[in-house]
Amino acid sequence: MTTSPHRVQGLNNDSVAADWPAISEREIAWLREQYPQLDGVGAALWHSPRPMSAAAIVEGAAESFFIKRHHHSVRSAATLSEEHRFIAHLAEAGVPVVNVLQDRHGDTALEHDGWTYELHAAAEGEDLYRDAPSWTPLTELDQAREAGRMLAMLHQASESYTAPQRSTHMLVTRDDLLRTANPIAMLEGDLIERPALADYLSHKPWKSDLQQTLLPWHVGLAQRLKNEPQLWAHNDWHVSNLLWRRQGDATVVATVLDFGLASPTSAVFDLATAIERNAVAWLELERGAQAVYVDTALALLAGYRDVRPFSAAQVHLLADLLPLVHFDFALSEVEYFNGATGSTADADVAYHTFLLGHAQWFRSADGQALLAALHSAA
Repeated sequence: MTTSPHRVQGLNNDSVAADWPAISEREIAWLREQYPQLDGVGAALWHSPRPMSAAAIVEGAAESFFIKRHHHSVRSAATLSEEHRFIAHLAEAGVPVVNVLQDRHGDTALEHDGWTYELHAAAEGEDLYRDAPSWTPLTELDQAREAGRMLAMLHQASESYTAPQRSTHMLVTRDDLLRTANPIAMLEGDLIERPALADYLSHKPWKSDLQQTLLPWHVGLAQRLKNEPQLWAHNDWHVSNLLWRRQGDATVVATVLDFGLASPTSAVFDLATAIERNAVAWLELERGAQAVYVDTALALLAGYRDVRPFSAAQVHLLADLLPLVHFDFALSEVEYFNGATGSTADADVAYHTFLLGHAQWFRSADGQALLAALHSAA
């Protein structure tokens, strides 16, 4: 935790003091000793406003680099390397992803003084959404369609990737709770190894909350998901995680960023997540129907179908998944806030507003309209 003046994006789309200190000149000096690529770099030119880690851009004699630092309770070198191996596979398959660099010993993740570091080469493309929070909707329909196409390309490349489930729940998206017939029993078993989440839930009527708010959406999903093969997926497909470039009259994806939430889920789950992230203004629901971007959702789906087959049954499943696609990650955020940052207030937002609130919203007229539009698109 920190008293640094560095500010980041808060949960209410506001500017708040950072939980984690900005990357310092002392840290950059240490990293120069580990990465020959950083020889000659100076102080950071830019510090990221993203809240759950610290990141900075530094400039060398010939190129720029992106440094990202995680608290050890969030990412170890081993868990971070899981993401890096997936990125490397996608790169070999031709997906435009970031280039994760190796240190002097050939490692892509380093632990030092309670922190875990990674270094990327500067990615190609323009960061059109650098300052956009993850719940900012995408209004440019050509970009939405292009984002759908790139997601389909990523899934095509991922089909040949095999790796076990992530070794952590912390700030990772999974679909385990959706694939099981009894999510409460599975979560109860998980709590043995998730003390921060167990501590928070011990003060909540969480079983009845889930039974009343989320589990009605779950009826029949586990059986239907058996037909969807597990596929390593991005799981945080928001336009702020894409860089862009002009190609003739079109704007196309130049680089895919941030695989922090990646894990084996499914193509349907990942596309549903993309719609949840990009087609609803979650921080402005008081606007009613104006907070729902149905055309964006349909453009994402159409772009995906331009590249990769997606059946009518899968579209219906996608729509039925949408009210629950946040289930696992919302619990992961509760765990993060109650454990890593020690903020009960933020954990309450993750629990009440995110976990329960998003599922409840889909019962509203506006939420139902979005689901109906997706079902119609099947």
